[in-house]
Amino acid sequence: MIGREYERGLLLKKAESDLSEFVVIYGRRRVGKTFFVRESFNYIFTFQHSGLAKTGMKGQLAAFRTSLIDAGFSDCPELGNWLDAFNALKVVINRSRKKKKVIFLDEIPWMDTPKSDFVSQLEFFWNRWASSRKDILLIICGSATSWIIKKVFKNKGGLHNRVTERIPIKPFTLRECELYCSSQGLRLGREQICSLFMTIGGVAYYWSLLRKGMSAAQNIDQLFFTADAKLSGEYDELYGSLFKNPEPYKRIIQALATRASGLTRKELIEVFKMENNGALSAILEELEQCGFIRVYNAFDKKKRGAIYQLTDCYTLFYYKFLRGNRTQDESWWSHNISSQAVRTWSGLAFERVCFAHTTQIKLKLGISGISTSVCAWRSEGYKSEKDKDGAQIDLIIERADNVINACEIKWCKGEYEITKSYNTILENKLNSFIEENKVKRSVHLTMITTNGVKENIYQDTFQSQVTLDDLFA
Repeated sequence: MIGREYERGLLLKKAESDLSEFVVIYGRRRVGKTFFVRESFNYIFTFQHSGLAKTGMKGQLAAFRTSLIDAGFSDCPELGNWLDAFNALKVVINRSRKKKKVIFLDEIPWMDTPKSDFVSQLEFFWNRWASSRKDILLIICGSATSWIIKKVFKNKGGLHNRVTERIPIKPFTLRECELYCSSQGLRLGREQICSLFMTIGGVAYYWSLLRKGMSAAQNIDQLFFTADAKLSGEYDELYGSLFKNPEPYKRIIQALATRASGLTRKELIEVFKMENNGALSAILEELEQCGFIRVYNAFDKKKRGAIYQLTDCYTLFYYKFLRGNRTQDESWWSHNISSQAVRTWSGLAFERVCFAHTTQIKLKLGISGISTSVCAWRSEGYKSEKDKDGAQIDLIIERADNVINACEIKWCKGEYEITKSYNTILENKLNSFIEENKVKRSVHLTMITTNGVKENIYQDTFQSQVTLDDLFA
């Protein structure tokens, strides 16, 4: 298993507990949740079951009965409802001689079909029986994070505050992607790994689809543009599997895809005509919990408030190059990799990579032990990169030691050369930031780039540098 050391430690600690434990594993689709749980217990459980997609109550109960039989309850009777199902599960648990009875219910949101009373019976099973013992580890898992938030974390009934551990499974970091490539015999350099990360993020399943002997560009072609491309229909499947009514979520995602630095709630309401109500708040929260967006306070938070930014690499790639693309060219990416559109996208995508690796950036800067907040900044008049009247800073690290790192992020093949004109732009940008925000603290310009800054008379404009290698720490 690649990575997940901290998460595995949390889970195994619960397995050694002297009390019964209720653990929730959650995360976006195909991030590796099921694999994580199975590997952690060497695929050995007192009972395990996975809900069935798009199946009614009768089918769910029949599948549950099959799992009970597989667990040793060979004479399990027919199950008429979920009360029968959980009573049968008690039989399996009572027959087990293991010190800790590990119960793994995967894809649990699919089991909660309309009018099935599933949640009530889960509550009854845990509260009236399992929690009163000391030998049960109940693990529930599901990709539909919105269901887990509503029905478990925010449950106002019998499951309120009953979860004893929440373990989010997050996408791989660049380092973990590199370790995965090494374990699979994929000979890819760090720039190629980063290029793939900008396209598919750190989603474990997507990385499992890569083929040996292919470059990053060739792999992107086979994932998205060939006739049998494995991820060509992933967008609808992804959001359809997570949300029962995915359209409102996709509408917000589409809006956020239009602005690289993100949108405020006010902008979502005014520009994209969304209703200002609790439903909007719930959707934004669920998208954040699922890992598709991040929420941060603008540096000038008194003026703007929270900003919602789309961070899911696959979704961003979809909106830029896949949505509406009806090309028949099976090597479309390889043929367009040097185009202006791809170069522009690469710069923005690399910014997302850096935001996902702020821990590594802080490590390089020697400020890991200092409390920080991270955001981007744009001036009042800023609208886009082409806007000459405004300014923006890619990444702001506001530190508790009274220093601010203003980070410029550049994706380029070789060393980045700071020209006289670019140096002037940097000076104007920094002055705008200081004057507009009335900054009294020290501001250090930091360059984050793939291969560092080329030596010349302007290189000292930056007080520190972070390279792609540092992001693999």
